[in-house]
Amino acid sequence: MAQTPTRLDTRFAQLAEAGQKAFVAFITAGDPDPATSAAILAGLPKAGADIIEIGMPFTDPMADGPAIQASSQRALKIGQTLNGTLDMVRTFRDTDDTTPIVLMGYYNPIYHYGSERFVSDAKAAGVDGLIVVDLPPEEDEELCLPALHGGLNFIRLATPTTDDKRLPSVLKNTSGFVYYVSIAGITGSAAPQKASVAANVARIKSHTDLPVVVGFGIRTPEQAEEIASIADGAVVGSVLVEAVANSLDADGNAKPECVDTVLLLASQLAAGVNKAS
Repeated sequence: MAQTPTRLDTRFAQLAEAGQKAFVAFITAGDPDPATSAAILAGLPKAGADIIEIGMPFTDPMADGPAIQASSQRALKIGQTLNGTLDMVRTFRDTDDTTPIVLMGYYNPIYHYGSERFVSDAKAAGVDGLIVVDLPPEEDEELCLPALHGGLNFIRLATPTTDDKRLPSVLKNTSGFVYYVSIAGITGSAAPQKASVAANVARIKSHTDLPVVVGFGIRTPEQAEEIASIADGAVVGSVLVEAVANSLDADGNAKPECVDTVLLLASQLAAGVNKAS
């Protein structure tokens, strides 16, 4: 576990005390351009996001569906880098020192950046946690343990195929929360089924005191409410990045209404989660 409470630990404690669930909003750093992406990020807390996940663009995001893959490609095309993503968080922290920020992505860019340097720079920028989908527990020394020692939460994914024999390994060095992937497959590919999700959330909770949030396939306020009612929170990503894509002109530039469109959708999803509280 991280040595001292992070913003994630504090936020989940506050939500639990208030009997509320977490709305976790995902956006891709630099999509469709740095200024628009930064404006969306800045507006998400007021729109109701309790926690924000920022995707680190990567050329081969194997766990992501077409919408998030496309957002990653848009960001890379305009030159988004890992340094640029950390700068984005740093700027956000100038006006918001309480909303937890989690960076989500793949190990390759972090490896090239340098794991120890990345942990140090991420912490200094105001990052609270990491989700690195292609680093299994067997490779905890690569990044997970340095992150924990550096004061960052390291958040693991559990899936429908993570059985009781595997689960203790997944949970061993997990902190912040457990991210339960509600469907087998890529992001945005299907709708989660409440009964099976509820059973798996309960199973995970029997192994850990950490909050369990559920993501993948949640696209509507109604689905967000349904999932949040059986977990500690709901993560929504694909439909938000689709809203970005649908607010671009023929040249791929953000239309004037892009930011407001995304934030309105976020507020509607947040309202759904809040109904479950």
